Amino acid sequence: MSRIFLLSPAHCGGLRARLVMSERASFDLAQRVRVGAGAPLGEVFSFLSGLYFRGKLTYARAFARPTDGSSGVFVITPTDGLRPADEPVDVARLRRFATVDIEGDDPRYRAPLDRDARRLARRIGAGGEIVLLGSIATGKYIDPLLAVLGERLRFPADFVGRGDMSRGGLLLRCARTGTELTYVRVRDVVRRGPRPPRLPPPVRVPPLVR
Repeated sequence: MSRIFLLSPAHCGGLRARLVMSERASFDLAQRVRVGAGAPLGEVFSFLSGLYFRGKLTYARAFARPTDGSSGVFVITPTDGLRPADEPVDVARLRRFATVDIEGDDPRYRAPLDRDARRLARRIGAGGEIVLLGSIATGKYIDPLLAVLGERLRFPADFVGRGDMSRGGLLLRCARTGTELTYVRVRDVVRRGPRPPRLPPPVRVPPLVR
């Protein structure tokens, strides 16, 4: 069965976004964004968002199962629909991302998202699954995706009640241990639930004494 992951976007209008787009920035990622084809979308959004997006990207790469050999990890973008996480983005695209507020029903956000969701639905067929790694507390992602994907849209059950940092830590730990989460249909999920217990600290293995 084909399993594709969709990652909710990083905020492109914040301090870290302005930093990476600054003409004065000299660190490696900023230089790559401004020169040539750009830097991978997943890497850029990991810088903008930190632990949460890094966890989503690492987990999705570990457990995606595209059956056709194409990309199994896509990122929801503010203006360009669903884009592969490894697709390069440059500073011009990042600036365009920053101009659109995805909280509303802006056609600059919705039209490309609707288009790519339909393409993805045709690609995976009736038996495939799309797992959203992002918030379902509002309709900004799930309303357009449910309208196209229906029962094929899934969500990690362990996300309910967790904040972004807890989700990021959980995803990194699962990817490291090879433990895949349980997915449930988004239609069946209680969007807001009690906060789950804190993750236990990772077990530290002492170094060998020689």
